[in-house]
Amino acid sequence: MEAQFRRGILEACVLAVLEKGESYGYQLVKDVNRFIEISESTMYPILRRLEQTDQLEVFSMEHNGRLRKYYRITDEGRKKITELLEEWKEIVKIYRFIINEREGDHE
Repeated sequence: MEAQFRRGILEACVLAVLEKGESYGYQLVKDVNRFIEISESTMYPILRRLEQTDQLEVFSMEHNGRLRKYYRITDEGRKKITELLEEWKEIVKIYRFIINEREGDHE
């Protein structure tokens, strides 16, 4: 999968998980890994990028005597999910076209 395309998909997955509620890095890795493989070393740059573009906000809370960073989606992040879903509809159309052309199905 092309790197730029994969990055966009991973960002959308992270935002989708955060739409359900705030979370922390390791839990996000586990949640996203159910659908697409991602490592912690990939997750944290994505989280920083999403924070820099105001698609999520970061806050700290104490957990077992330590401060843990939590992430929460913003309105900008919700807007990005909506945009990505609209773009995905176009990708699905193109995918169907290619499949139909390859199979010779010219409806």
